[in-house]
Amino acid sequence: MVRVILHLDLDAFYCAVEKKDHPELEGVPFVVGGASFARGVVASASYGARLYGVRSAMPMSQAKRLCPELVTLPTRHRLYGEWSQKVMAILQDTTPLVEPLSIDEAFLDVTGIKGTPREIAERLQRRIANELDLPCSLGVATNKLVAKIANNMGKGRKRDGTPPRAIEVVVAGEEAKYLAPLPIRELWGVGPKTAERMYALNIETIGDIAYQSETFMMHHFGKHGYDMWRRAQGIDTRPVEPDQDAKSISNETTFEYDVRDRERLRKTIRNLAENVGRRLRKQQLSGRTVFVKLRWDDFTTLSRQTTLPHATQDDAVIVREATKIFDTNWERQPVRLLGVGVTNFEDAATQLPLWESEQDKKKRKLQSTLDALKERFGSDAIQRGSNVRRDD
Repeated sequence: MVRVILHLDLDAFYCAVEKKDHPELEGVPFVVGGASFARGVVASASYGARLYGVRSAMPMSQAKRLCPELVTLPTRHRLYGEWSQKVMAILQDTTPLVEPLSIDEAFLDVTGIKGTPREIAERLQRRIANELDLPCSLGVATNKLVAKIANNMGKGRKRDGTPPRAIEVVVAGEEAKYLAPLPIRELWGVGPKTAERMYALNIETIGDIAYQSETFMMHHFGKHGYDMWRRAQGIDTRPVEPDQDAKSISNETTFEYDVRDRERLRKTIRNLAENVGRRLRKQQLSGRTVFVKLRWDDFTTLSRQTTLPHATQDDAVIVREATKIFDTNWERQPVRLLGVGVTNFEDAATQLPLWESEQDKKKRKLQSTLDALKERFGSDAIQRGSNVRRDD
């Protein structure tokens, strides 16, 4: 039986959710993202804003220059998470083979479901629109690679300031033909540097890659060349993996202005580490590796990590190790971005000590209470006294 794979992408998801609370924004160019024009970044741009060239990940100041009448809204991640869960519930009701890629994107294996591939996609798109009033686009193919590319192509064809609501179907057996005329940058694994090397070899389209021999591609690009050659043929045997676990849990923040105050940076590490610890406990995970991400004012970025003898989900341990990493690698440079994370997971349930002291029990109970309060009222509901400024 020929596989039928869908790639679903919610159209400008954050903006679509915000319009539910702000119907007056219909037809108005607006973005969701950082509030500060000095350092804020666009998280999601409405399709009206995109007509002006505004894109996600663009500095807010640049977006405002492109569109002076731009309306900006702050991000509300908890709200977007709630709507994402509603979408994922519909996907799970369609097929158990759902692989979420992010809050607004997923692969589905709908092989064997009644209807043609297009009919299945249309039913799913219609249901999400009718039940949740959210627009989405879908790519349909026999594998994940081509389905995602098809979705990108379908969404890109509509540029009238409204959600694309596209459905792009690639017929089984025509994967290579569909990919052939597309520019090489549309193929997964072809970044800017690889593209430059390909242009030098007169390779400009995915079809040009497919036309080369395996030997030629491996000679110029090594093992990566062979992988790109296979993808250019439209070959992708990866299954949809519904039970794929998170590889890491992390939090990061971009400062409004570059920071070189040591105490402020250490307090930021504590806040980030405590949020990571709370998320670990919520998912019943413990990790052995703590890592810190630092970005200087010149955009140089480094990640450093340390591996512990035992897995942890304890805020104090994460704070301690992250602070050590920071102190070792910071030399008073202005910091633009700071992040803390944990990886190398183990099931937290297996990490409970066989004999737990009364002090440990009290500490765990207190932590559970604090987690519940923060979950209900927000992560800023309770703070350490050391994190509160005197003028607060």
